[in-house]
Amino acid sequence: MPPATPPPVVNGLIDSLSRKERDRLLECCETIDLTFGQILCEPRKPLRHAYFPLTGFVSLVTTLGSHLPMEMGLIGNEGMLGATLVLGVDAAPLRGVVQGKGTALRLSTAQFRRQVLASPGLRKSLHRYLYVLMEQLSTSAACNHFHEVAPRLARWLLMTHDRAHADHFHLTHVHLAKMLGVRRSGISVAANTLKRDRLIGYTRGKINILDRAALEAACCECYRATIDDYARLLA
Repeated sequence: MPPATPPPVVNGLIDSLSRKERDRLLECCETIDLTFGQILCEPRKPLRHAYFPLTGFVSLVTTLGSHLPMEMGLIGNEGMLGATLVLGVDAAPLRGVVQGKGTALRLSTAQFRRQVLASPGLRKSLHRYLYVLMEQLSTSAACNHFHEVAPRLARWLLMTHDRAHADHFHLTHVHLAKMLGVRRSGISVAANTLKRDRLIGYTRGKINILDRAALEAACCECYRATIDDYARLLA
């Protein structure tokens, strides 16, 4: 039986590699389905796999004592989950939870390490991606502390829109409140404002992005800072 045709590559980090390095990496990967709410890793626990999202995306969530988890970052097909393995650290720094169902390429941590050692292009991309990821996490921490709920919600919707590959996605006010670490009433007020101004549509947990440019204008500066860093270092 002839070998199966590898899946089309739509992950930015893998696409940036030379054809030789890309093909070698893909030979070690399997395509898996990501389901909403699936936990891929836990903080301070060993990483078993590295993931390169294709159409799904993953929340990086921090946990602190009895407090509800708070989202600090999102990983879609621009990046990967498990990039810290390149530093020689086996443990995950944050919980990885599937935020958007879809597909991803997966390989074991042992296979990933071998690929990193054999691929100078992959090492270079991952070093740059780690910087972008650190910037996203630090910006999120400052944004959560200093900015109002409405611009934070606009930023979060833009980040989700970038990774959802669609103008609509399913999110409840309760879930949004948990991800942003605020009360549900705060999310309701902010979402209603965006809906009133025709930036988004919202019905029964389904959010539609109606005016992307206006949503960017309503967002705080944190969204553009992360996008600019990615474009400067990885695009």
